[in-house]
Amino acid sequence: MGISEIIATARAQNRLILTEVEAKEVMQSAGVPVVETRLAETKEAALQLSEQMGFPIVAKIVAPDITHKSDAGGVRMGITNSTEMSEAWDDLISKAQTSFPGATVHGVAIQPQAPSGTEVIIGGSQDPQFGPVVMFGLGGVFVEILKDVSFRIVPLTENDASEMITDIRSYKVLEGYRGNAAADTKAIQKALVATSDLLEGNPDIAELDLNPVFAYGDGILAVDARIILKENN
Repeated sequence: MGISEIIATARAQNRLILTEVEAKEVMQSAGVPVVETRLAETKEAALQLSEQMGFPIVAKIVAPDITHKSDAGGVRMGITNSTEMSEAWDDLISKAQTSFPGATVHGVAIQPQAPSGTEVIIGGSQDPQFGPVVMFGLGGVFVEILKDVSFRIVPLTENDASEMITDIRSYKVLEGYRGNAAADTKAIQKALVATSDLLEGNPDIAELDLNPVFAYGDGILAVDARIILKENN
């Protein structure tokens, strides 16, 4: 399904928040590498998908009304076998129904547990004065506590994206530290330009958030994605 079709489907269902599976499909179509994520609507489908993808697995509740899945107990990481997957399914569905009794639960998102890398965040939003803007920073405490991020107005050139990366105060972390490999800043640059192109070509998108994106020595991988649509005029 293409980007416009995904957005149209959400609109038809009177939703402003795309599911994580939908958001990742949009970002993948835009040219940003994302971890493979599939929706399981039944426990049997979840077991089959986890076997196909290979353990360890991450499972997340898929419900448009539950936007902060971790806070709601809607994420299970490090699932290593089918028994644990079955238990995770029961636990995720039960917690969703108990904590959000009115929520529409689509199922559970199944994805392989990606190797850890340097965590970065890529975002986008609609500024009332400047229009669409792209945001970049390091993940974890760097964005939550230090607010160490950079912004650029859409559209971005490759040079703009490169400057966004080097502008953050903690840029040296991306150059490698304590034995960690330097992050692939060229791959980050491409993802920033792709995000800019996505926002420019799809004015229905009000906000997007890729956090975390794991940056490796060779490439990047977004492991979580959130997209919010504009209110209908």
